[in-house]
Amino acid sequence: MSMKAVDLVLLPCEEMTEKAIEANGKLVRRFGRKIVLNKKDCLPHISLAMGCLDEAELPDVEKVLKQIAGQLSLSNLTAGRIEITVNSVGEKVSSFEVERTKELQRLHEEVTGKVETYFSYDVSGDMICGTEEAAESTLLWIKNYREKSSFGNFRPHITIGYGQIDNFSLPIKFTASELALCHLGNHCTCRKVLLSIKLETA
Repeated sequence: MSMKAVDLVLLPCEEMTEKAIEANGKLVRRFGRKIVLNKKDCLPHISLAMGCLDEAELPDVEKVLKQIAGQLSLSNLTAGRIEITVNSVGEKVSSFEVERTKELQRLHEEVTGKVETYFSYDVSGDMICGTEEAAESTLLWIKNYREKSSFGNFRPHITIGYGQIDNFSLPIKFTASELALCHLGNHCTCRKVLLSIKLETA
């Protein structure tokens, strides 16, 4: 049995991905390189469900995602403002807050319900992608995701990085290009795409 920490996400379109990377660059220059977004192995994303998954379950999860993607009706998304939060160890984190539309909330709830059979939350450092030691805040976020960040607590966002960014032009209208399951790296970054289904965009 090989358990991985995973994130079931929406990957934004190319334009929004570039905007997130641009904003992240501003934070990296001021606050350091804990999160350095790119298009290869640290992907901007909107988390829908997070937990731990046995690799043997990937084919079953892929079937679930294909079924969801085939029925998905998701209108254009909007990043309306910068949100500054503080993590479990007191660090500021900047994100693009994404409008929580009825369609996005419905998708989150459907995804969460359908992966419940496969996900667990007893995460450990060896489940994280990469050789870097997993931060306590990373493990706590994954462990508590369903309880603290799901259903009524769902807060769709694209994490930009550590530190506070104030000067970025918003709102941004964008679409989602893929529904994906990613192997989580430190700081809950999407390091490796394990499964991906392309989404139809208008």
